[in-house]
Amino acid sequence: MKSLESLVRPNIWRLAPYSSARNEYSGHEAHVFLDANENPYNRPFNRYPDPLQRELKAQLSKIKKVPAENIFLGNGSDEPIDLVYRVFCRPGIDNVVAIEPTYGMYAVCADINDVEYRPVPLDEHYQMDARALLDACDENTKVIWICSPNNPTGNSMQQEAIETVVREFEGMVVVDEAYSDFSSAELFRTKIARYPNLIVFNTMSKAWGCAAIRLGMAFASRECVELFNKVKYPYNVNLLTQQQALEALNGREDVEKWVTLLLQERGRLTAAFRELPICRAVYPTDANFFLAKMTDAQAIYDYLVAKGIIVRNRTRVTLCENCLRVTVGTKSENAELLSALRQYPQESRRAR
Repeated sequence: MKSLESLVRPNIWRLAPYSSARNEYSGHEAHVFLDANENPYNRPFNRYPDPLQRELKAQLSKIKKVPAENIFLGNGSDEPIDLVYRVFCRPGIDNVVAIEPTYGMYAVCADINDVEYRPVPLDEHYQMDARALLDACDENTKVIWICSPNNPTGNSMQQEAIETVVREFEGMVVVDEAYSDFSSAELFRTKIARYPNLIVFNTMSKAWGCAAIRLGMAFASRECVELFNKVKYPYNVNLLTQQQALEALNGREDVEKWVTLLLQERGRLTAAFRELPICRAVYPTDANFFLAKMTDAQAIYDYLVAKGIIVRNRTRVTLCENCLRVTVGTKSENAELLSALRQYPQESRRAR
């Protein structure tokens, strides 16, 4: 890869970050805090949280098998997505390359940051072509986005193809593993020491059942994490989120149980979908959701909404015409969905 300095926006490389009150006395024990203009009452909520989330990172390091210095924590995964653009991409000059279809925030953040977004379509099996991704790059391509397991298709990208991109691309490669807890594929976060241009995302929102607390993770080289810390807002992860995440990490047995149940239900639900007259195909998935090609996705979606059942209509997404994305719910929720679909109006079935 190119040197990190050559990839980073010059103003970011030179940036003198905001120095928070809680960083300045680091390394010393303190018990009287008169430095941050805080109200001395209403503990513990009167105090600013640890800006670097040290205790939480120490616990995550044990679970994720990644050194704490290689972990960045953000307000959901959307914050590190945005930081990748703000750190590496010069507005109006640089570009990024991404698989298509994929998670929509990569493109949204590109537009927000005035960065050209170059989508490269997956093949008919929803697999990426490493050579096509690399061929879409030029001297101003700073980042390649790969989501695996991918959203909305659900499948994992081939490991060899991802490694080819990481090895041959001179810029940064982001592998988003938000759904990796539901997959048996090898984890790319274990490879960040081997590839200094690799950034890997994960989240507390999916397998850990903590979408409400908004905690995303980025695993990367120490130098890259330091750049993210320079640019992020000083107290980006609030105290309540840090406390709830620590509590959740103590319940790993629950998470393992949830994943097992969801995988069992995923198998049952996808098998039932294949038997539906209104379903044309169910695509392979390594996530807690699946993509199903229907006879008329919009009509079926509207029918389900009227019954109070919400799935995601992906028919307007590239390569996903007439497709619904269905999240695996509880056994009773899944049963209600299947019951509704089995009663879908006969006239709609004949119209397919």
